[in-house]
Amino acid sequence: MAIRNQLRLLLTAGSLVTAAVANPLPKPLGDDTDDLPLPLVIWHGLGDTYAAEGIRGVGELAEAIHPGTLVYNIRMDDDASKDRSATFLGNVTEQIEKACADIAAHPILSTAPAIDALGFSQGGQFLRGYVERCNSPPVRSLVTFGSQHNGISAFRECPTSDWVCRVAMALLKGNAWSSLVQSRLVPAQYYRNPEQYDQYLEHSNFLADINNERAAKKAEYKENISKLENLVLYMFADDKTVVPKETAWFEEVNGTEITPLRARKLYSEDWIGLRELDRKGGLQFKTAPGDHMELSEKVLNETFAEFFGPLKLKNKVSPPVQLGHGDL
Repeated sequence: MAIRNQLRLLLTAGSLVTAAVANPLPKPLGDDTDDLPLPLVIWHGLGDTYAAEGIRGVGELAEAIHPGTLVYNIRMDDDASKDRSATFLGNVTEQIEKACADIAAHPILSTAPAIDALGFSQGGQFLRGYVERCNSPPVRSLVTFGSQHNGISAFRECPTSDWVCRVAMALLKGNAWSSLVQSRLVPAQYYRNPEQYDQYLEHSNFLADINNERAAKKAEYKENISKLENLVLYMFADDKTVVPKETAWFEEVNGTEITPLRARKLYSEDWIGLRELDRKGGLQFKTAPGDHMELSEKVLNETFAEFFGPLKLKNKVSPPVQLGHGDL
C-alpha cells in the first residue's frame, strides 16, 4: 500500500535533499570498506511506485543518516505508471526473479559484501522472497513495515477512481484460487484464509512456498533466513487496511483466536529459520503507531540508525522481545 502523506514532511526545508546531493556516488564495495554504509534496497507496497515522492523521501532520509548510502528502489518497470500497475497485476514469482536479476546485475550492488533491505507492506514479504530464493548479494538486515508475512484473509477497499485496484479486487473476490488469478493478481498470491487452508496449500502461487508450509520443505529457505543479522517486523498499532494486522508478526488469526509466532509449527519446527534467527537475537518485533503506512520520521530515524549503515554496526543486537501472554 502507498506510503501516506506524512512522509512528505521528510522533505521540508530541503535539508534532506541537500544532504543527499552533497554526498558523492558510492564507490564499489569490497572487503576493505567496513566503514562505508551498505547499500539499501527498498521495495514499495501495493498501489505505490518506485518513483513516488514518499519513497524518494525515505531514500533521502537514509542517505542523510548514513552519508554515502546507495539507495536502490526495486521496480518492475522504469515507467512509474506501469510499475504501479505491477503491484496489482503480475506473477510474484516472476517479479522476484526480476528483482534478483536486476540487483545481481547492478554495477555497485553486485560488488557489495552485503546489502540492507527495507520493505513497505507487500514489498516486505517480497524482499523476504528475495532472501530465501536468491540472496545474492546477501541481505544483512531486513526491515518490514506492515507486511503480510502470514497472508491476508480479506481484501482491501479501493477508491472509486482507481480502476486498476477495483478490477483486481473484483477478480480476487470472484475466485482467489483459480490458476488465472493466482498467476496474475498480486494480492491473491499472499491470500491465506485459515478456513480454506487446504485450498491455499494446493493453489497458492507464492506465500505457501516462501513460508515452507507444504510437506516438501526447501532447506535453502531456512538457511538463508537464519543467516540474516536482523529481521525487524513492524506492525502498525491501528492498522485497518491489512486484515489481520498481526500478519506483520507472522501470527495466526482465526476469528478471535490469535496464535503467536512462537506457538506455531512454523517456528517450533523452524520451517524458514525464524527460530534459529531468534535464538541468536536477530528476530525483532516492533510496533509503529497509527494506521497502515502512517510512518513518522522518528520511527524511520531510529530504525535506520540502529539497523542500517556500515558493515560492522556499532549497535549491539537487542535480545528477543517478550510479547506477553506467556507464549514466549
